[in-house]
Amino acid sequence: MNLDELRQRIDGIDDDLVRLFVQRMEASAQIAEYKRENKLPVLDTDRERQKLAAVAELAGEELRSYACTLYSLLFELSRAYQTQLLSAEDDNLSARIKQALDTTEQIFPDFALVACSGVEGSYSQIATDRLFAHPNIMHFNSFDAVFSALKAGLCRYGVLPLENSTAGSVNLVYDLMMRYDFKIVRSVRLKIDHSLLARPGTKKEDIREIFSHEQALDQCAGYLNALGKDVKVTVCATTSDAAQLVAESERSDVAALASHSCCELYGLECLEASVQDKGNNYTRFICISKDLEIYPGANRTSIMLTTSHKPGALYKVLERFFALGINIVKLESRPLPDRDFEFMFYFDLEAPVYAPELLQLMRELEGLCEEFRYLGSYAELV
Repeated sequence: MNLDELRQRIDGIDDDLVRLFVQRMEASAQIAEYKRENKLPVLDTDRERQKLAAVAELAGEELRSYACTLYSLLFELSRAYQTQLLSAEDDNLSARIKQALDTTEQIFPDFALVACSGVEGSYSQIATDRLFAHPNIMHFNSFDAVFSALKAGLCRYGVLPLENSTAGSVNLVYDLMMRYDFKIVRSVRLKIDHSLLARPGTKKEDIREIFSHEQALDQCAGYLNALGKDVKVTVCATTSDAAQLVAESERSDVAALASHSCCELYGLECLEASVQDKGNNYTRFICISKDLEIYPGANRTSIMLTTSHKPGALYKVLERFFALGINIVKLESRPLPDRDFEFMFYFDLEAPVYAPELLQLMRELEGLCEEFRYLGSYAELV
């Protein structure tokens, strides 16, 4: 047989396969109805194990692993379809999203009570000013305190740094996300320019200690190395705290890496501006709330999930994104406390809240994951 004849044979087999696949999914739908009536779970591990053993036997030794891979995917699709059918009538998450869309104001508020980390002049405060026209800002000394203030109802919103284009993710914020219940309502990308600030009269060559936040220090690592080993680096809670510490110090050999706005705020002088290693240095900040709020134009969605500690568990999750055509713009993993080699996965998705594929994905993920949290849909300012 020549190539064209072999391809025609493949096409004929594919026609049969698609026809049989449709019949199989129709049978799965009938099984889903039976499970609904008899209050049975979608997953039947024993049944799948027996079926895989039978498939492996039928396929023969040479094709056994391929057949098991194919049928594992078929089981996954069948479970996803059954989950979708069973959750269509009673989908709590979809109902909450619809309610948020109906009740959230049509315009993002100009006035709001907002918590952010650091004293006046911090980058979190600058990001807050970008997000809100007239924010009433509550300053806290840690990221944990911002989450706590939101949880206690002291403020409506909180603003936190999530990732930097040079230094990477702010791991502490991701770790705190696992401890607190919150929703993301907006995000903003802020251009970060670090300045070397010191008390008036201080000379750059006299500097022996520099204070700043660890992310800022990472973003200026090359600049700091060039200053020499005689310059000590000390980590502070925020860059604005570092500027305030230098301003209140009586030493003439200390400086801070902070925003240029801290000069006027704390009576400091700028010894050198824009000392970060890369000119395109951006930090992404998220605005969080206690309640679910979805504003018009929400074209990005964030979720968190954990999977079972089994081979292929994450692959099965990622396969659903591909199947539904949903683009992942960020994937972050963080170790789960007190659980060996198990991780929480954070996803940013390029998916409008109005897309039916997004709701279908979230229905299916709830059945695939050990834990699943919808963090909100929102727009990002640039």
